[in-house]
Amino acid sequence: MHSGWMILAGLALSSHTAMAAPPADPAARWHAQGRALFEEIINIPSVEGRGRMGDVVNALKREFIAAGITDITVKPHDQTQTMFIRWKAAGKPAHKPILLMAHMDVVEALRDDWSNDPFKFFEKDGYFYGRGTSDDKQGVMAITMSLLRLKAEGFKPKRDIIVMFTGDEETAGNGAKRASTEWRSLIDAEFALNADAGGGQFLKDGTAIGYGLQSAEKFYATYSFTVRNSGGHSSRPRADNAIYELATALKKLEAHRFTPALNETTRGYFTQRAKAEKGALGDAMRRWLANPDDGAAADLIEADATEVGLTRTRCVATRLEGGHADNALPQLARATVNCRILPGTAPENVQAELQAAVENAVEVKPTDVFGKSTPASPLRPDVVKAYSDAVHKRFPAMPIVPQMSTGATDGTFLRAAGIPVYGVDAAWLVIPDDERAHGKDERIPVKSFYDNLDIWHDMVAALAG
Repeated sequence: MHSGWMILAGLALSSHTAMAAPPADPAARWHAQGRALFEEIINIPSVEGRGRMGDVVNALKREFIAAGITDITVKPHDQTQTMFIRWKAAGKPAHKPILLMAHMDVVEALRDDWSNDPFKFFEKDGYFYGRGTSDDKQGVMAITMSLLRLKAEGFKPKRDIIVMFTGDEETAGNGAKRASTEWRSLIDAEFALNADAGGGQFLKDGTAIGYGLQSAEKFYATYSFTVRNSGGHSSRPRADNAIYELATALKKLEAHRFTPALNETTRGYFTQRAKAEKGALGDAMRRWLANPDDGAAADLIEADATEVGLTRTRCVATRLEGGHADNALPQLARATVNCRILPGTAPENVQAELQAAVENAVEVKPTDVFGKSTPASPLRPDVVKAYSDAVHKRFPAMPIVPQMSTGATDGTFLRAAGIPVYGVDAAWLVIPDDERAHGKDERIPVKSFYDNLDIWHDMVAALAG
């Protein structure tokens, strides 16, 4: 079994008397129920635009109603749905509500790109496979099963518990955007726990890297790099060629480095990492912490696969188009450039720096912005303690590390609306092998899935009890 899981079979006998079997694991029932529901929703291709989000909503709604949690609001919008559940406090609330959030939608996956059908859940060698197993239906399951289990155990919340499951986090983010504005009354909370950020990391040899508690995140902006030309016949090449000029600009982009910067969250992260990291990477972390202007040290950190994007804004070309005929000189060449921007940085400043880097032959224009530049959420002692206690119950020596996400989540809209958000995904992965979100053969360790259910159960009980 994966990661040291054991099954105890049979009875231990003394010389004459059979000893009683140990009591059944109280979580086992919920693991089994969670696995069955996980399989059901993984098998639903809830890619925005496929028209199947309602099937996920109905499956979850069925489970909550059966458990006696019936205050459910579903908002159809933008060809998808966002779901809100409220479990009201027993008696007069002692505090403002807490919000638990995850997303039901997944990135598209093609059968030919995967070893197996991406929308057919299966278990193999200690892993659950399928699109959404790590991003983010495991988060949906952790929240759902924690509430179903607490309800069955007779838990009496002292504050309202609100759940928000969005249906377009991977695309437009309109569910979270509208929840933070026109549907604000449905989610108005003291703080939010986000199952789509944070989480644990182990190396292959079992070395614990740490559990991230996300309190900041980058947001993204997309820009077009465009070169225009009057063109002509391909038999008479011009000195200026739109495709060549765009290629030159993209090589400049490849070489460009934004100025590195530390914030409260990343300083905490690298302070923790530098305590344990040995060799050149650890030395670079310690150098950069001592001198945030040491760009060479930040470059060394960025060169490591586990630290990419944590020291600065990063931009990368993601799409190309150009030309209109095989025998004609191109009149237009265009690249799409996606930027993950540090908190506190204005997207127009990134545009200006990109324009300066590629010079005036290329026109740089924004095409899309997801999220907003928001400050880090202050680390609340109650959230840190509840997360740490629940993790340490399973992994006593595990470091809890402040974390900034390099990719944007629904949390960016809530932070912008004044609700502090904490990424407390309690699943863990073996890196880099299991880092497959949005990619081929997405998976989650079986034990990680069950640990996630249990940690969320304990964490919600501590913060709502």
